[in-house]
Amino acid sequence: MNLRTLVSAQLSSSWKQAISDSLMSPDFASLADFLYQEWSSGALLHPGPDHLFKAFQLTDFEQVKVVLVGQDPYHGESQAIGLSFAVPNSLRKKPPSLKNLLKELRSDLDCEVPAEDSDLTGWAHQGVLLLNTLLTVRQGEPLSHADSGWAKFTTGVLDALNRRERGLVFLLLGGHAAKLRHRIDTTRHRIIEAPHPSPLSAYRGFFGSRIYSKTNEALRELGHTPIDWARISINGSV
Repeated sequence: MNLRTLVSAQLSSSWKQAISDSLMSPDFASLADFLYQEWSSGALLHPGPDHLFKAFQLTDFEQVKVVLVGQDPYHGESQAIGLSFAVPNSLRKKPPSLKNLLKELRSDLDCEVPAEDSDLTGWAHQGVLLLNTLLTVRQGEPLSHADSGWAKFTTGVLDALNRRERGLVFLLLGGHAAKLRHRIDTTRHRIIEAPHPSPLSAYRGFFGSRIYSKTNEALRELGHTPIDWARISINGSV
């Protein structure tokens, strides 16, 4: 498996142009070498290659209105699908962080969410870039690719989005995402922050944060159409 081949096949021309500096950098070459060694060794990585750049495939560069930043993919079998916080609709046991995201959605916007909907493709198709700062992980080993070079790649993505003239909303959940705050030009863009929805911090301010209504309010101020957050999934699981 070759990372550059996946980039060529899965990234649109607008994404390739927007992050061309990152794709041509020595850091990206080192990342490609690292992943080649991982795949060649037989390491089981999540998500699979077909879903590696799914966030970019479902939300093109010019379509991004909201950037929801996660950390690394779920490390359990059949969980990660390349979209931060999302899992397949078919997965019976939903991760606690995702369940808390949807619990706050029900509370904030007083809406019903089908229990089986969890792939968040409905958000992605409306312009929510579901971006993990690390795009791969070894099965059963959280943060195992923290030093792989992915963080430099995804900060390059954030920098490209930050250069967009039309304002975006950056939704930063938890301390890890909050460290990216300094990369965002708040004269053009809006930042909405809250604690992480994990069970460890959800009751420390995530519940009651009203991130969905606040994001939609910011989108209106920027001249964007609000997100229909209750539209969790479209066309089945990715």
